[in-house]
Amino acid sequence: MRRLAVFLASSDGHDPAHAELAAHVGGDLARRGIGLVYGGGSTGLMGILADSAMKAGGEVIGVMPRSMIEREWAREEVTELVICDSMHERKAVMADRADAFVALPGGLGTLEEIFEVWSWRQLGLHAKPVGFLDAGGFWTPLIGALHGLTDAGFLAASTLEDLAVAPDLPGLLEALEERLRRAPRPAHGA
Repeated sequence: MRRLAVFLASSDGHDPAHAELAAHVGGDLARRGIGLVYGGGSTGLMGILADSAMKAGGEVIGVMPRSMIEREWAREEVTELVICDSMHERKAVMADRADAFVALPGGLGTLEEIFEVWSWRQLGLHAKPVGFLDAGGFWTPLIGALHGLTDAGFLAASTLEDLAVAPDLPGLLEALEERLRRAPRPAHGA
C-alpha cells in the first residue's frame, strides 16, 4: 500500500483522544512510508493529521475545491495541494490517488465519503479496500447499525464482512493489506 486516503473531521470534536489519534495516525503512516491523501484542511483533526505526517517526513497530498481554498481552509504546507472545482471532483481525485480508504472520527462529511467509496467497491468500480479505525469504540454504534441492516436484508453479509474494522492502526493496515490481496466480490441485490 503506497497511499492511504483518510476521511475525518475538520473540527476537533469534544474528546481530546480524537486529536491524539489523528496525530498518531499521521506520524505512524509517515514512519511506515505510506503516503497520506486527505481533504486538504488546515483545521481540526484534518490539520492535526497532516501536521503530524509532515513533521514525520511523510508524503501528504491534500485535495480541496477552489471555493474552500478561497475561504482559506486549505493547509498549503503539504507535499502537494490538488485544487479541484467541486466536492465530486475532490472525491474522484482522492479515490484515484489512494490504494485504500479509512475513516477516523468525523461527522456527516466523513460518513458520506467513506460510504461512497465503500459502495463503489461493492459495485466493482474499484478494488480498493475500505475500513474504519474504531479506536476507543468510536465507530462501534455505527457498525452495530450496519449489522442491523444485514439482519433486515438490506446489506449483504459479504459486503459487511468485506469492511475492515480494527481498534488500532496496525490491525487496520493489516486488514486492508489482506483485502488488497484478494479481489472484492460485489454484492448483488442487497
